[in-house]
Amino acid sequence: MFKLIYKQWIVIISLLLGTRLAQAAEQSGLEAFSSGADTFMAEKLGWFVELIFYSVPIGGASFPLIAGWLLIAAVVFTLYFGFIQFRHVGLAIDIVRGKFTNPHKKTEGEVTHFQALVTALSGTVGLGNIAGVGAALAIGGPGATFWMILIGLLGMASKFVECTLGVKYRTILPSGAVSGGPMYYLSRGMAERGMGGFGKFLAVGFALMCILGSLGGGNMFQGNQAFAALSSTFDIPAEFGIFFGIGLAILVGMVIIGGMPRIATVTEKVVPFMAALYIGMSLIVIIANFSQVGAAFQAIFVGAFTGAGVAGGFIGALIQGLKRATFSNEAGIGSAAIAHSAVKTEEPATEGLVALLEPFIDTVVICTMTALVITLSGVNDLANIQSQALTGVDLTRAAFMETAPFFQYLLAIAVVLFAFSTMISWSYYGLKAWTYLFGESKAVEMIFKLIFCIFVVIGATIQFGFVIDFSDAAIFAMSIFNVIGLYFLMPIVKKEVVSFIARVKSGEVKKYK
Repeated sequence: MFKLIYKQWIVIISLLLGTRLAQAAEQSGLEAFSSGADTFMAEKLGWFVELIFYSVPIGGASFPLIAGWLLIAAVVFTLYFGFIQFRHVGLAIDIVRGKFTNPHKKTEGEVTHFQALVTALSGTVGLGNIAGVGAALAIGGPGATFWMILIGLLGMASKFVECTLGVKYRTILPSGAVSGGPMYYLSRGMAERGMGGFGKFLAVGFALMCILGSLGGGNMFQGNQAFAALSSTFDIPAEFGIFFGIGLAILVGMVIIGGMPRIATVTEKVVPFMAALYIGMSLIVIIANFSQVGAAFQAIFVGAFTGAGVAGGFIGALIQGLKRATFSNEAGIGSAAIAHSAVKTEEPATEGLVALLEPFIDTVVICTMTALVITLSGVNDLANIQSQALTGVDLTRAAFMETAPFFQYLLAIAVVLFAFSTMISWSYYGLKAWTYLFGESKAVEMIFKLIFCIFVVIGATIQFGFVIDFSDAAIFAMSIFNVIGLYFLMPIVKKEVVSFIARVKSGEVKKYK
């Protein structure tokens, strides 16, 4: 049975990546295939990664311009909207709780505010919160945490802008399903401002990058790291990656086949559970080392402005915090706007306000938990920062094990859950980009879902290497097209939110018990 599945898998891979890789897999086994796939991607897509992550030297450290691009956008939106992420948090929470949802009125959309929030969170709360934070602190030291939190707070404004636009310019299909996101507000919103051709160019560019991002960072990287965590924790041979990949692909396929309603149903259960599991573990570590919490925060603040022992000093710590925050919460990337577009609402601003909670939960809460665990454990000392002996998920695992060795098993479970939830959300993002380019039909949708599941197997099978560079680049590239459009369309968002808040204050928008 396995041989039959294996042969069928090789045939499909040959169609996608070329017969050269397929022949290597069949003749030399999975190890040769893994090496061949990684080499193939590096040869074909290396230029793309170098372009997206073009860096300039600043203060002895390399600063990627794409990270600065997202930071500037977050600052601009924060100032333009008058620090909306701090002024209306209470209103946002009330909207999530359904306080402004009329229980007697049927509204267009597929999911509730809460379901849209957890679906988008499932796409951002992932391995970046575990492995990514570990990598950032291994390079940037404890001080990277401060900048990570600051950028997360600023990013709340970016998320607000893009998700408000996602609802305003969405398409309601005859079936009742929703298609929305940057592809739609870039093309339609820019057309309203007399720049239809430019908007279409931005929309198509975003859609292409979104498809690449969904198959890379939202798929292969997740499966790759999930199996790596299980393999290192339970001593599972690398050859079993294909079995894990097939099993994971089946689970993902069972969810995504049902579209957004089923994805939302799963994420509203999985996300709270995995967040509670991870935060619970983190709190146990913090409580067990409570006497050191003050020293940990001191290390974070001192390191943020001195960067002692870090390559590039203060700039090095800032860059690592900035990179981790922007990749983790995806504010300005545009991906979350696709999920939020499916919400049941007639007020675009309501979902923008809900969405601004995401970077706070993802970066300020969960990423900070990881950073505190690592800092409190003492495993990321000056020697480790300079030697890079422990980094990524290995550093995070070692930090948890300092308090309780059995935490490594719970962490492995958390990694798999984080990866799974990210995959099902990103499958939806990629699907909507795919149907925007190739049309809305069941056949078109099924083709993408099949391709996505195939890439789940590929990601779990190939060895860690170029895949992470490619996945990061594809996702960050989405922001190039998205942020340009946001700058042109932010006056429309301001009009929406000013109108909504005024009507809330006047009582025209009713609040329900």
